[in-house]
Amino acid sequence: MGNAFHVHLVSDATGETLHAIAKAALAQFEGVEVHEHAYMMVRSRRQLERAVEHIRDDPGLVFFTLASLELRGELIAQCAQLSIPCLDVLEGPVAAMRLFLGAAETHRPGGQHEVDHRYLQRIEAMNFTIQHDDGQSLDSIDEAEVILVGASRTSKTPTCVYLAIRGVRCANVPLVPGIPVPAALLKASRPLVVGLWASAERLIQVRRNRLSTMGEARDTDYVELEAVRAEITQTRRLYEQHGWPAIDVSRRSIEETAAAILNLMTERQEQPA
Repeated sequence: MGNAFHVHLVSDATGETLHAIAKAALAQFEGVEVHEHAYMMVRSRRQLERAVEHIRDDPGLVFFTLASLELRGELIAQCAQLSIPCLDVLEGPVAAMRLFLGAAETHRPGGQHEVDHRYLQRIEAMNFTIQHDDGQSLDSIDEAEVILVGASRTSKTPTCVYLAIRGVRCANVPLVPGIPVPAALLKASRPLVVGLWASAERLIQVRRNRLSTMGEARDTDYVELEAVRAEITQTRRLYEQHGWPAIDVSRRSIEETAAAILNLMTERQEQPA
């Protein structure tokens, strides 16, 4: 336990921003044991006092996002007394925005989580994505912003869900050997169609894991090397035939694949009509 470190996250809202920043920062350090402590919806002195009590018991780096100047000042003062580093992760970005916009911030906690138009857009995108998962609701697939296609286990569904959380209306269509590509997909002109593919070795590994969880041990073309290679070749030829951009997801995380798709969307929007 001597090599363990403590990181405390103090937020007056849900803490999503803090968690994301802490996760990204910690990912840069390997072989370090870190205990993360989160204190969410801290909006009163009493709530802050309880958080400080825990910080005092397990001293460590403190990250915070507090809109209240009073609570912010109190936390900084308490950490200074304890000789504990304390960092407002939004101070830099907010200061830059203040200078750029020429306007003062409102110091309103949790403002990014209000039920506004963008929030409702994300909810609608999620509903659309669920309704159009795995080749469902093909009659309205042209209403999607993005359609992901690919062989089984190429992360189509989780990538769609991640994009939906960002407010993107997604659909996904599986490409199954021996089954014709749905006509609705080929006719879709409005959405950005993106093909996902992975190496045969990666697909076989993921598929075997899937079959194992289902209690299926028999070998089939679904996990046979040459059959899977042929399947991949067929899907990639389809992408080239229709001019669909393709992404190799063999070693990409869901977030990285989604980021690549968002970049493709931006490039498409910037193209002259």
